[in-house]
Amino acid sequence: MRFIADIEIHSKYARAVSPQMVLENLASWADKKGIQVLGTGDFTHPLWFKDIKEKLEPAEPGLYRLKNSDYKMRFVLSGEISCVYTKNGRGRRVHHLVYAPSIEVAEKINTQLGWLGNLKSDGRPIIGLDSKELLKILLNASPESVLIPAHVWTPWFGVFGSKSGFNSLGECFDELEPQIFAIETGLSSDPPMNWRIPFLDKKAIMSSSDSHSLHRLGREASIFNTEMSYRGIMDALKTRGPEFEGTIEFFPEEGKYHYDGHLACGVRLTPEETKKNKGLCPSCGRPVTVGVAARIDELAALDRPAGFRPGWAKTYHSFVPFDEIIAEALGVGVQSRAVWKEYEAAVKNLGSELNLMINVSESDLKSNLPPAVAEGVLRMRQGKVRIEPGYDGEYGKIKIFDDAERESLASQKSLF
Repeated sequence: MRFIADIEIHSKYARAVSPQMVLENLASWADKKGIQVLGTGDFTHPLWFKDIKEKLEPAEPGLYRLKNSDYKMRFVLSGEISCVYTKNGRGRRVHHLVYAPSIEVAEKINTQLGWLGNLKSDGRPIIGLDSKELLKILLNASPESVLIPAHVWTPWFGVFGSKSGFNSLGECFDELEPQIFAIETGLSSDPPMNWRIPFLDKKAIMSSSDSHSLHRLGREASIFNTEMSYRGIMDALKTRGPEFEGTIEFFPEEGKYHYDGHLACGVRLTPEETKKNKGLCPSCGRPVTVGVAARIDELAALDRPAGFRPGWAKTYHSFVPFDEIIAEALGVGVQSRAVWKEYEAAVKNLGSELNLMINVSESDLKSNLPPAVAEGVLRMRQGKVRIEPGYDGEYGKIKIFDDAERESLASQKSLF
């Protein structure tokens, strides 16, 4: 069956995460978003793991459902570990996604990690552990456990990040590199950027939201057409066959680390400008944060310029979150009541958010949405957006309309 999976999120027990990120709300919002499989996030946290064991029950093999509910969505046991260690003479800070095929295996993993760090401190615990040793712990708990490097290009915590990352997966995992069959793009890169890296040719390029709040679920996700089970998902990633269809993506320029720069000085730089300035801020002379685009340029093959597309490339959809489209169309803030009133009406009339963003016809969009909102979705599908790229921790700013266009479309409301 065809389904959408968002398998990296966080619970209320992780830092800077909404207290609303609890299992009941996650199940409700997954249905609203059109997500069929959602990561639990943070299964290493003792209190969250207690909730998981008490509130979920087995469904399809390796998947779980909320007890005493009618929700059709499923959970897969997921977590994220921050590994902090020294390797090859450099300090490393690398985030990894971890997956377990059962509660029993997750319990074994938690026991092992609990000897090495304080799992109560954060939903994403910081552990002084080499990435390869983390992988060994997972595989010792079960050969079906999985490690996927998270948001691999993020400067500070990506396995290839400019601040403390590696130049290849082999450098990070040594002889265990073949056990890594997928990487996560992160918000500041998309599949075409990753296609330029030859050593990723045999890895699945998957995406997930890394959501810290309910309305951000599904902002990135992966699309499967296979048996809906733990093994079905992981085998699809491992083989990279037609069972793994592709991904749902942020426009990468909207991510917080797409370009280089120095936020304190308000300086945003292209990779070329950073080279010209020798990696220094032209305002204060301090080193800039080298972002994702520049780091990919550094590791890309010379014969794979921007725009390179391999024969095995998967489909991907670049999205602006629907609430952001509504907000811009209405000329109000994303958190305003008007946005969420329109959002709820749209989801009720047209199905889930991801369905209306991908599948609903132009005529149905125009007959069910305000003119500016419908036009915003259509422009997004066509990639007709303007973006000031994000840099040094600042999200990019995306525009679909100019003021005159929005006012013109708003005036059409009386015609419907």
